[in-house]
Amino acid sequence: MSEPRSLLELRTQIDAVDARILALINERAGYALQVAESKMASGETECFHRPEREAEVLRRIAAENRGPLSDDAVKRFFRELMSECLALEKPLSVAFLGPEGTFTQQAAYKHFGHAILAEPLPAIDEIFRAVESGDCQYGVVPVENSTEGVITHTLDSFLKSSLVITGEVLLRIHHNLMSSAGSLKEVREVFSHQQSLAQCREWLDRRLPEVRRTAVSSNSEAARMASSTPDTAAIAGEVAAPIYGLEILERNIEDEPDNTTRFLVIGRNPVGRTGSDRTSLLLSTRNHPGALYAMLEPFAHFGLSMTKIESRPSRRGLWDYVFFIDVEGHREDPALSSALQALEPSITMLKVLGSYPRAV
Repeated sequence: MSEPRSLLELRTQIDAVDARILALINERAGYALQVAESKMASGETECFHRPEREAEVLRRIAAENRGPLSDDAVKRFFRELMSECLALEKPLSVAFLGPEGTFTQQAAYKHFGHAILAEPLPAIDEIFRAVESGDCQYGVVPVENSTEGVITHTLDSFLKSSLVITGEVLLRIHHNLMSSAGSLKEVREVFSHQQSLAQCREWLDRRLPEVRRTAVSSNSEAARMASSTPDTAAIAGEVAAPIYGLEILERNIEDEPDNTTRFLVIGRNPVGRTGSDRTSLLLSTRNHPGALYAMLEPFAHFGLSMTKIESRPSRRGLWDYVFFIDVEGHREDPALSSALQALEPSITMLKVLGSYPRAV
């Protein structure tokens, strides 16, 4: 049966548009190569990535988008396009908390695109060391979860590191049930990290009440075990499924749909202003009445919004603490610059961990 003429005409028009898109994509890639040549001619050889430039491009694209595609859809497309173009110049090496298939790897892909050299490392402090040594240009580390709270190992690593924060990633944590089995009826055991099992307890009680639940070291390990053990399944992020050859049987089985983890991107070079930035600070003050108020008052005085404050032992003495603070703005903004100057008399230590674009 032949197709209606109108449908054939529409497909012909789509083919023509695809051809123009392909030509424009390659034209853009050609300009990216010229940018690389210009940077190398001026002496830049280590890293061509500019976080502030990428954030500005994505925000501009979203602002100019008129649909019907959503802003998130066009940002994903352009993120991958920029990732591929940057790889033509020089691929980025990005360390993440492994093994392969973790949410941290998913966050790295969300921030940098898939055209990176993703390097799994077993611990947060090893990610810091890999970036400090120059083995990787960037690292991605989890810093807090909306239901589980702060990741203390990440905060403690900043106490002794010279690295700066160059970006942040907000990742909605969706748990998926994946298996080599053909259906839920065939599953006899579910592997996952203890936290993931807890976060999916209501769904498991409702859909797989008789199935054994086994806690393992990570969701990636769960996926690996499920791939080699018949009649089992794993709870993990979707990035793990293709890595371990599993099919996703059920998506988004978490009990709290708003569960979100914030990740930080760490690097060696500070980031310029974009107009929509956040700054992370490490502060310490003397232990006397009113000390905390004196430390925080300059931010209120200059109209700056704090989005986070967290205390941690300084490890310099008994009951001595440091404060991790996130504040809106860039350290080069006049208001934040003035606030940092104003609080100097009331503190014993100030370390700017980084000013960086807010998550796009």
